[in-house]
Amino acid sequence: MVAFLSNTDTSNRYTDQMQTNQGRDYKMKKATSPMLDAILATSVSQHSLIADPATSAARETALSIAVAEGSLAWRNAFNAGDAVGAAEMYEEDAIIVVKPFGVFKGREAIQAFWTDIISKGFNDVVYINTTTHIIDQTLTVASVSADWKMNNAKGIILDELWVLQPDGTALIREGHFEITK
Repeated sequence: MVAFLSNTDTSNRYTDQMQTNQGRDYKMKKATSPMLDAILATSVSQHSLIADPATSAARETALSIAVAEGSLAWRNAFNAGDAVGAAEMYEEDAIIVVKPFGVFKGREAIQAFWTDIISKGFNDVVYINTTTHIIDQTLTVASVSADWKMNNAKGIILDELWVLQPDGTALIREGHFEITK
């Protein structure tokens, strides 16, 4: 198990790319470290473990950072009221299962879900007890779980499947969460 880096640690390691929506700025981060670029450029057979411990540790770190960066970008977009920005953190054919609301397939449906939630005044989401587990041998897929709360609700991320993309970012492929209050 690898714990997420804190938002402060992650923010201090990246250059800012500003996006504006509805007059509100929020930051999405992009990795610029030459070491991280080299790690991400390393190719590994999808059918084998990474034999070199240093390479394995570096790739695990790179994946953890990409997931933490993506998760932070999603929270920043959501808290800024930007359903488009939140939906951009999902793969095009992603799926989310939201108890008690149902199943949403594809980025367009996911965006519509977040648009509806945001339009009802939900915001200020904070994650608590966040963990990530590396779940494949190629070190390109991680599962995230957390408790969360916001201004009008709270709940649990049961499982969020984040996948490392060719550009070194991570996007959500599948998410399962529930609203408990």
